[in-house]
Amino acid sequence: MKGQHFMTRPKTKSLVKKTLKKPTRAQAEDAVRTLISWAGDDPDREGLRDTPRRVVKSYDEFFKGYAVNPSPVLSRTFRDVEGYDEMIVLRDIVFESYCEHHMVPFTGRVHVAYIPGNRVVGISKLARLVDIFAKRLQIQEKLTAQIANTLNDVLKPRGVAVVVEATHMCMTTRGVHKPGTVMQTSHLLGSFRKDSRTRQEFFSLLKVVPR
Repeated sequence: MKGQHFMTRPKTKSLVKKTLKKPTRAQAEDAVRTLISWAGDDPDREGLRDTPRRVVKSYDEFFKGYAVNPSPVLSRTFRDVEGYDEMIVLRDIVFESYCEHHMVPFTGRVHVAYIPGNRVVGISKLARLVDIFAKRLQIQEKLTAQIANTLNDVLKPRGVAVVVEATHMCMTTRGVHKPGTVMQTSHLLGSFRKDSRTRQEFFSLLKVVPR
């Protein structure tokens, strides 16, 4: 399928490379006023007077994933599953994120699968994991890998597979202006990478034909 990427697992890196000094809310609001002026409007006119405060408040929600460590979200697991050791798939997890290159939205769906070792996790925690990484400045490829690698590192399953399908506003509302395009990325670990039958079963459940 066009736009699909299969990714090899990168070396483990720290999620936060260095401690950053966060500007004050007043400084952030001043920055928004500057951008309004740069765009050619008057930040002091009635319709825009309160916009800097609203934008900064919105950023609290858009980028709340920076304040959350994803690993503890998966820490509550269940062992009493009557020996269940088959594929677990959670499809169509809707997400919203922001492109780190242009800071405009990209939105879509995430499909997550894993084959448990001796533990399973509540399905709401999988959706929560997606949100934590999506609520950061992102590129889709990195988002895909972060979800898969964290699930793999914390749960120690026999395999993990993540597919992300998204539409990028940086491509549909600017630049090449190609509405309707969908980018698809995949990250496969463990038995999903090693066993073609397991991989094919996963993609058939999603009705995706891997290249």
